[in-house]
This record gives sequence, C-alpha cells and structure tokens, in this order.
Amino acid sequence: MTLEGLPTLREALEAHGLWANKAFGQHFLLDLNITRKIARLAQVSAGAHVIEVGPGPGGLTRALLETGARVTAVERDERFRPLLDEISAASSSLNVIFADALKIDEAQLASGAPAHVVSNLPYNVGTPLLIKWLTGPWTPASLTLMFQREVADRITEGPGEDAYGRLAVIVQATCAAHRVMDAPARAFTPPPKVDSAVVRLEPRADRPSPERLTALQTVTAAAFGQRRKMLRSSLKVLGGDDLIAAAGLDPQARAEVVPVDGFLALADAWLARR
Repeated sequence: MTLEGLPTLREALEAHGLWANKAFGQHFLLDLNITRKIARLAQVSAGAHVIEVGPGPGGLTRALLETGARVTAVERDERFRPLLDEISAASSSLNVIFADALKIDEAQLASGAPAHVVSNLPYNVGTPLLIKWLTGPWTPASLTLMFQREVADRITEGPGEDAYGRLAVIVQATCAAHRVMDAPARAFTPPPKVDSAVVRLEPRADRPSPERLTALQTVTAAAFGQRRKMLRSSLKVLGGDDLIAAAGLDPQARAEVVPVDGFLALADAWLARR
C-alpha cells in the first residue's frame, strides 16, 4: 500500500520541532531504503499483525504498513503523537498505543493471534525487552530487532567467541538467531556513537518450558557471574561437582566455552535436585 499525502519524515520532524531524546535512547532512522529492507527481512506479509516498539516519527512504521501488515505501535514519548496520528489518518492498518513497552501485555495486544515483533529498539531498553519477550508468558511469531552492534554480537555469538555469554545462551535456547543486516551510525539522526545491527529471531518449536527456562536463568547467572572461573567454582553454590557430573560436563571448563545444550543439561540437573 502507499501512504499518499504524507510529508517526508524529515519534513514532519521539522514541522513539529522534534528532536531525539537521549533519555529515551532515541536515534531516528529516516532512510527509507533501510527501513524498507528491515521490513523485508522481517518477512511479514499482507494481513500479518506486527507489534512495533518505539516507532518515534514512524519511519519503520511506514515501511511495515507498505507491506500490508497490521501494525500496533507502542510509543512512550507523547511528543510523537501528532506525527503518528498523521500516519494513522493515512492508514486504517495502524493502531498507536502510548505506553511503556516494558509494562504492556503483548498477549492482550495480539488478542490471542500470532504477532511478529519488528523494532528499531531504543538503546536503553533493548535487552530488557528482549528478555521479557523470550522468557515471559507470551511468545511472538518472530522478532526482527535492531540493536547496538555490541548487543547483536552478544545475542548471536557462540561458545568460545568474545561476546558469548548469558544473553546468547538464553536467546539461543529459545530461538534460532541470525544477524541479518548491519547499519552504520551515519544511517541515524542523530548518529549514535556505535554502529547497529539487525537480528532476526525465530522461536524454537522445542522452546524450554517455563520451569526449565527459570532454571536456565539460574544456572547461567551463577556460571557467567564468575565467567573466568571453572564451573566447579562458579556453580559451587548450586551443587558444584555433583551438579556438573549430572549434566555430563567438565568441572574444569569455564562458562564461556560451554554450549547451549550444556547449560540446558545443567538446568535439568538443577531441577532434578530440587
């Protein structure tokens, strides 16, 4: 679909005297070529329901609406109401909610139907939101998210790589994770001090149960809390050698080299001891 009659993003921002708010971690993505590419990478089709967090002036929102998707945009900053109202007036497929995304009930927004999450996430809440979506009661159909490049590395890297840690384990235990696009700082207004990257996450059919996921968070918090120590030391508080033996792991290994399956085995062993 087309959004006829709308001013360009830059014109809309200038008309309303708006600028990015550092307190909200905002950096505007005004390049339509990039926003349209993100919409394509999200693989949403006409009629699909998309939840977008932090639409700001609506650059990615416009690209998502062009696919024919139904978009629920969750924005915390009331300053963007006039710009988003203009897009709503041009498209009946957009529903804008002004709220804190960390506090919303996505299942209620989705009305029990599958929904995709597509977002250029505000830098200061990206990781907490991701953890909420991966470990909470609501499971999205897919997630296509832009993060700081450093966070994208922490999501996608594997055992033995520099950025591999607790976040990677939780993400990869629940989803297939792929880094699908890089975005240099100059693509944003104002440019952030770091580059960004888009990560696509597809929930696994064998996603851990809530109980198993809670156990996984417990063992990874202990193991990576002292990541340079051997497992026998870092996991001593949870059972030490006995726990590690039950999981079939090397007690002299360090958390940074243990694969996701190894941490799931530790979670299972910890649950069995309770």
